[in-house]
Amino acid sequence: MSEKLQKVLARIGLGSRRYMEEVIAAGRVSVNGQIAQVGERIEPGDELRIDGRKVQFQIEDEIRRRVLIYYKPEGEICSRNDPEQRPTVFDHLPQIANDRWVMVGRLDINSTGLLLFTNDGELANRLMHPSNEIEREYAVRVMGEVTPQIRQTLLNGVVLDDGPAKFESFSELGGDGINRWYQVVVKEGRNREVRRLFESQGLKVSRLLRTRYGSVILPRELRTGRWIELDKGDIDNLTKLVELKPRQGTGLYGMAKRRTERMVEKPMAARRGGYLRQQRRDNENGTENNNETKQPYAAARKTVAVNKGFKKF
Repeated sequence: MSEKLQKVLARIGLGSRRYMEEVIAAGRVSVNGQIAQVGERIEPGDELRIDGRKVQFQIEDEIRRRVLIYYKPEGEICSRNDPEQRPTVFDHLPQIANDRWVMVGRLDINSTGLLLFTNDGELANRLMHPSNEIEREYAVRVMGEVTPQIRQTLLNGVVLDDGPAKFESFSELGGDGINRWYQVVVKEGRNREVRRLFESQGLKVSRLLRTRYGSVILPRELRTGRWIELDKGDIDNLTKLVELKPRQGTGLYGMAKRRTERMVEKPMAARRGGYLRQQRRDNENGTENNNETKQPYAAARKTVAVNKGFKKF
């Protein structure tokens, strides 16, 4: 049983398959002490190194394919590390033995809602690639009047700094005045695409919540700052969207399965606030010097420490 080297490297989350081909071609990858070539196949038991550092891997069919849903709160950033020590979306995820979580798509610090994480780098890359046109659905609160003409313009398409963009669908969700909500769908997921589309028409998005990514819908029972794991059927539906074959080892088992069942029966309370809300509260209380404004970061990190007591599974 063997597999192409660049596919293995992409799947474990080190980069896209094309990027890993460049890394291999640059002579940075070795297999069993020999400089590897693009297209070379690797087998269980082979020693794989990148820039001299040993990389643990498994052949695709041996790995249990897993996907998490995470409800991102306002104030967390979509990065593993942040020089400013702000909370990140990775802080509350469960540990995964001999593997790592790969984030599917991003949300900016002010946005909330559905994020997907998987240990299958190939699945993540396909879900994000524009050519697969995976739908992302958002609930959006807009400041300003969205006229029928603006709505049609955004459905027909406008030209942004990085090229043409449009909404695939655009419907009203209700509300009055500045508290009017809309449901929109895009298929590319470019940086701040939804916000920039509205800004092109002189409108400002005051709240943005992702409610769906492909076939996965943000569950009603999931609270902000919490996660649940998808079962085999839901993961197989995702893989069908991007033409990946199902895998026998997929989804929930053991403690993870029982945890998700309990979550559905009795949802956990949402985590309190977030960096931005805490910052607003501090500003209202007049705490504007540098030392005091750093307190929300410390508070957030303490919360993370309390919630990192997950067992590896």
